[in-house]
Amino acid sequence: MSKTVLFLCTGNYYRSRFAENLFNHLAHREGLDWRATSGGTATELGVNNVGPISRFVGPELERRGIALDPQPRFPCQVTESELAQADLIVALKEEEHRPHLTSRFPDWADRVTYWQIHDIDLMTPQEAFAVIGQAVEQLVAELRHAESATSSTRTIDSD
Repeated sequence: MSKTVLFLCTGNYYRSRFAENLFNHLAHREGLDWRATSGGTATELGVNNVGPISRFVGPELERRGIALDPQPRFPCQVTESELAQADLIVALKEEEHRPHLTSRFPDWADRVTYWQIHDIDLMTPQEAFAVIGQAVEQLVAELRHAESATSSTRTIDSD
């Protein structure tokens, strides 16, 4: 049974969607039994978001050789059920997302891993994609290492 990482940003339009698509590509390439989803902590704040996904995400994924679904879904507000089903939750910027989680899902705010990746108001898309890319690659490497260690332990235990 595959495990799930849930990426969160405010509007589920830009950073979390890029992280989700990049993670899924890298996890598949590495043969990891993990899948990413994403959601927004306050999608109603994305009133200026046009269309289903940021116009910057598709070209960056394409530049990295990753195909974006030709019919991408619209942003989704994260639910308590999605938080409960995730094996790992990553919010892309603590000072931005912790307050939303604390007010809407107080039981979850301290169970989230927080990264420090600025939104478009403080960082260009190219800068953000580079930082998200490094963070996602590191996460995939950590999960691959953890799966290898678990697999090795199972092999030793079965001898």
